[in-house]
Amino acid sequence: MEHKYKDVIVNYELYDNKAKVSLVFLHGWGQNIDMIIDFPGFGQSDEPKEKWTLYDYADMVNEIIKKHKLNNLILIGHSFGGKISICYADKYEVSKLVLLASPYRKSDKSKSLKSKALKALKKVPVLKMLEEPAKKFFGSTDYKNASPIMRSILVEHINTDLVDVVKKIKCPTLAIWGTNDQEVPYEDAVMLEQIMPNCGLVTYEGLTHYAYLENLNQTISVLNSFIGSDEK
Repeated sequence: MEHKYKDVIVNYELYDNKAKVSLVFLHGWGQNIDMIIDFPGFGQSDEPKEKWTLYDYADMVNEIIKKHKLNNLILIGHSFGGKISICYADKYEVSKLVLLASPYRKSDKSKSLKSKALKALKKVPVLKMLEEPAKKFFGSTDYKNASPIMRSILVEHINTDLVDVVKKIKCPTLAIWGTNDQEVPYEDAVMLEQIMPNCGLVTYEGLTHYAYLENLNQTISVLNSFIGSDEK
């Protein structure tokens, strides 16, 4: 199915199983409709025409939800999709949240080798022209593979800190994290459980940023338990 938002065609799938709850799956950066909605810039959806904030993505999701008159919402988001879920819950009503390795605070990379190297290039006029190629070299695979507009959105995403936001969200929240997550460190999950009013943490020992998939059977069991009471 398709929905037009801010002159952008958004591709998504709708499954109507007559349940009493509406599950909304939001994918991570670089993924696609396997998680139900293709965010603009991914899968078969158009790229945004300008830099979108995380709240722009949340507003787009809300338009689709309103279009289909979905109620009793449970948002399930992985990584980037989880961060958008947090923004959504900050603005709109949700019954429950499931955050799968979802970043919510800005990482301090100011002392990293990458930052130091790029700052050094800026100081030397002749070398400044190497700044963009250096960013591509030092940058993540996500950054390297992205178009200019999506790079700007990725930077916006990374620099958006939602610590104060998660402290305000009171709906029941389930966080699922792997202790060997190299993208969003496990200590962030521990902190999230402490500062978010109604958050429980499920830990997968030794698993990565895709822990929920690496231990899919347990994930399904945990989600059935967390969601089940709403379906009765």
